[in-house]
Amino acid sequence: MANQPVDFVDSSEKIDRRGLTTRDVLGLRLRGGVYFAVGKRLLDLVLVIAAAPFWVPIVAILAAFVARDGGKALYKQYRVGKGGRIFTMWKLRSMVANADQTLETYLDQNADARAEWDKTQKLRDDPRVTLFGRILRKTSLDELPQLWNVLKGDMSLVGPRPMMLEQRAIYPGLAYYRLRPGITGNWQITDRNKSTFVARAEFDREYASKLSLGGDLGILAKTVGVVLKGTGC
Repeated sequence: MANQPVDFVDSSEKIDRRGLTTRDVLGLRLRGGVYFAVGKRLLDLVLVIAAAPFWVPIVAILAAFVARDGGKALYKQYRVGKGGRIFTMWKLRSMVANADQTLETYLDQNADARAEWDKTQKLRDDPRVTLFGRILRKTSLDELPQLWNVLKGDMSLVGPRPMMLEQRAIYPGLAYYRLRPGITGNWQITDRNKSTFVARAEFDREYASKLSLGGDLGILAKTVGVVLKGTGC
């Protein structure tokens, strides 16, 4: 399924609910200048490669702990990337092995949980998450394998939160499709676990309109504080 295109309307007259035209989206390269065209990708590669001696061993050690229950240590999931292409995103497994079925059963039996899921696409009290998985999520360590996605070019260190395939129909924006999804971003460092899924489009639009080296470095710095506070999602 990797690199399969999805429908993307590129008419310059198309306007989303936030007032962002597709012409605005396609013009991001001009506003972002050299950083958008070259610098952002270069920053990703330099930082991830430089930090590899630290994050690679950490992932290996954490994977060994995750695998103690007999399941696979790494969890893969198809996500929507730049241009609407599908890629495989990797995470350390933080859920039980039969997570999808567990979720459906739980939502069918709990109306309040179903309403919460429909609104935010998340659950504050998620029955799928293991005890060790809660620690991984609190510290955001479960997302470390996504640095491999950054190296491959599927993702960026900073960008929109990676979208699941089934979420495309309820996402009201266009800016997402002109950017690589990020490990961190405006949504992750501000209203983590609080804003609605639809509100993510506004975070993405704002990020796209202000894309810069200084902005990305600022988000990375704030991410460190978010991780230290243990407010990971």
